[in-house]
This record gives sequence, C-alpha cells and structure tokens, in this order.
Amino acid sequence: ILRTLHRRYPSAEVCVFPVAVQGPAAAGEIARAIRLIDAHHRQVGGVDVIIAGRGGGSLEDLWAFNEEPVARAVFACRIPVISAVGHEVDVTISDLVADMRAATPTAAAELVAPDVTDVLHTLRQWHVRLTRDIIHGVSLAGAALHATIQHPPFHEPLDLVRRREQNID
Repeated sequence: ILRTLHRRYPSAEVCVFPVAVQGPAAAGEIARAIRLIDAHHRQVGGVDVIIAGRGGGSLEDLWAFNEEPVARAVFACRIPVISAVGHEVDVTISDLVADMRAATPTAAAELVAPDVTDVLHTLRQWHVRLTRDIIHGVSLAGAALHATIQHPPFHEPLDLVRRREQNID
C-alpha cells in the first residue's frame, strides 16, 4: 500500500496505525483503531479515507476481519473505509460493510491516490485552455475598446462641446 501510494502520488500524507491483523487480539485492535481515527481525525489534520487491509492468507489468518467488532466499527465509521483484505477471491465481512471493497491492498492504494502523471497532464491541459481563454478575452475586450474609441465623441471630443455651444447661441 505504501509503495503504491508513494509511486502514484508522492505528496500524499499517510498515517499508519499499526495493529495486529491476525490472532486473538487482532479484531479488538482493528476495531479500536478505526474508532480512534473516526473520533479524532480532525486533530491529526483530517483523514480522507481509511484503508483497512492486509495481504492474503488462509481463512484463519483473515478471520479478524470477519469478527463483529470490526464489522461494527467499519460500518459505523463516518470516514469512508476501503476494505482491502486478502487477494481477489478472499471476501470478509468487513468487505461487505465497508464503503468500498478493493480486491487487493495494492488496488486500494490505486483507488485512493491519483497517478501524479495524470494529474500533471490534466493541469497542463487546464493551463493551455486558461491561457487561450484569457488571450481570447483580452482580444475581445481590445476590439470592443477600439470600436468604442472610433465613435465620434471619442474621435473629436471638442466637436460635441462646440455643437452644444451653437445650440445655446
């Protein structure tokens, strides 16, 4: 997950909450970490998404993600949770209650982080379009100003005053 996030979007800020992901204490630690992040996400600078995941393993290895405390914590979390447990064919209860399921932990990282080359390409396109639109807008404003200046009052400003003088006389 970290390697993929760094490759795709190096400026992403990542907080890692290390917990046991298998064994008797795993479900409690996972659920507690999710609740803690949900409760205090603003104090740590804001959290956009939580990836709850681990690599593949046997059904027993992944069992913590099938336990009720984890399912309830994932379901109750106000921050979007991506469940990324195991690989492709592995499905856990946390996958079913999460906001999104990723087939692999790597896929979860790809879902949350845009590819920086795509972002830069989009920014370049916006720069070109904005530059073109600004040049076009300035050109239109210049043409309007030129047309306004061609009107007789701007061409010979004293002529209007002289005509008014003659009317008064």
